[in-house]
Amino acid sequence: MDKLTPNIPLDLEPEETDPISSNTSIETPLRPDAFALSDAEKIERITFYFREIMHTLGLDLTDDSLQGTPHRVAKMYVNEVFRGLNPENKPQAKLFENRYAYNQMLVERDITIYSYCEHHFVPIIGKAHVAYIPENNVVGLSKLNRIVQYFAKRPQVQERLTMQIADELKNVLHTQNVAVYIEADHLCVMSRGVNDVGSSTITTEFTGLFQEDKYRQEFLQYIRK
Repeated sequence: MDKLTPNIPLDLEPEETDPISSNTSIETPLRPDAFALSDAEKIERITFYFREIMHTLGLDLTDDSLQGTPHRVAKMYVNEVFRGLNPENKPQAKLFENRYAYNQMLVERDITIYSYCEHHFVPIIGKAHVAYIPENNVVGLSKLNRIVQYFAKRPQVQERLTMQIADELKNVLHTQNVAVYIEADHLCVMSRGVNDVGSSTITTEFTGLFQEDKYRQEFLQYIRK
C-alpha cells in the first residue's frame, strides 16, 4: 500500500454465503451480514477501495481535483444512489379509508427512474407509470413516487425493479389491481459494448383487473397521451 491509503484490512473477499432468504425470487440478492457495518463504516471502506481503483488506473490522487473523489463516491453510493438497499429507508405509506368509494383507475405518470445497472454499475434512466384500482384504501400520491424511487435506488435489473414495485404496491394498497410500466435507457448499452444510443427498454407488470384487456388498454392510453 502507498501512503495515500488508510490502514484498513483487506478482509472483504467474496464469501460463499447465501442471499437473505425470502419467499420470492424478486428480492435484491443481499448477504446475511449486509447491514453489519454502519453507514459511516461503509463510507470509510468504499473510500479506501475506490481510492485503490483510481490509483490502479494511474490517476494522480494528489491532484486537487481528484483528492476528494473517493470519499465523494463513497458518500454518493451509501447516502444517495444505493440508499434503497437499506430497509430503514423504505417509505412508510399511510393509507386512507376509501370513503368516497372511488373504484376507477388512478394513474401516476412519468415518475423519474434513476437507477444503476447491477452488471456494470452505470445508470439506468427512464420513467415509470403506475396505476391501481382502489378497494377499501387509497394512498397519498407522493407515496407512489417514493415507492418507485426506493426500489430504483439500488443496483438493479429493470425486470426485477418492475416486479418489486408492483409487489410493494399490492402489499401496501391491499389490492391485486396494480399496473407498472417502465421505459428506460441503459447506459451499459449506450456508452459501452454495442454503443446503441437509440434503443430503450420497456418492462411491464399487470395484476388483478389489469390482466383484462379492457383495463390494460385504458391504462396504456392514459400513459401514451
